[in-house]
Amino acid sequence: MILVCGEALIDLLVGAPEGNEMPARAVAGGSPFNVAVGLARLGAPTAFFGGISRDRFGTHLVDVLAREGVDPRFVVRSDSLSTISVVATQADGQPLYSFHGAGAADRMLTPDRLPPALPDEVRALTFGSYTLVVEPVASTYAALAEREAGRRVISVDPNLRPGVVGDLDRWAETTERFFRTADIVKASDEDIHIAFGGRMGLANAARRFLDLGARLVVITRGDKGAVAYSRAGEVSVPGRSVVVRDTVGAGDTFHAALLAGLHRTGRLSGGAIAALDTEAIGELVAYGTAAAAITCSRAGADLPTAAEVEASLSLAMAS
Repeated sequence: MILVCGEALIDLLVGAPEGNEMPARAVAGGSPFNVAVGLARLGAPTAFFGGISRDRFGTHLVDVLAREGVDPRFVVRSDSLSTISVVATQADGQPLYSFHGAGAADRMLTPDRLPPALPDEVRALTFGSYTLVVEPVASTYAALAEREAGRRVISVDPNLRPGVVGDLDRWAETTERFFRTADIVKASDEDIHIAFGGRMGLANAARRFLDLGARLVVITRGDKGAVAYSRAGEVSVPGRSVVVRDTVGAGDTFHAALLAGLHRTGRLSGGAIAALDTEAIGELVAYGTAAAAITCSRAGADLPTAAEVEASLSLAMAS
């Protein structure tokens, strides 16, 4: 089982203005929430650990997790409200986010709500997005990551949102606790650019994560594909041609597919990840790239199933 840790929220997808109105749809979301749903759709046993409100939005989030087959036993319900993330899609398909969540349920998860022990079936934990840095949830998750590091696989996706995390120097200081526990770091080229102020290339950034202890670093590059770094070397996988509806959830899809691929091939352990050769890494990254391309072809964070990804890969091989 993979335990996904982080925020679950409501994405308010806002359309173009129509007179005095702005049409919108309220959709279950949040980067870690999407990863949990994606893992379940890809056939990996998955659970979610995060704070979710008892309000109407929170009830919807829990219902979606249950419907998607995500184990809800670690969900912590509270009377705090749900975070609302307003998402406006720009002309190039890139989402523009604004978050409304001060004091919300996903941020108010405190260390006393940590499970005292995880069952043996939990093989890996994932952490990511703004719950790496906003308090008190950041300290709660950091304590869990440090407690479980070396015993279970730790995967971290910074999914950096400057408008939420604020001071980037503080972000760097806070997130290093997570990166020091990580077996896997999945990031985007945009994350790297923002985190290092454009002063560091992808290879040097990956080397920094490897020096902190990561066994595998994968950096997505939008339509250019993705590049992976490990002790075995560097592996680059090109992007896939697709008509883009929008890119909401693409990075989450890639993260889920990367972990699902490790689960499917029996490599979801620190030793197995460290032993991956460049061919195996290339296959994992290609799987993640194919999955993310499917999500980009659909509106919103509509992550694919394992059957859809396999069909896409088979079609690519046949052509």
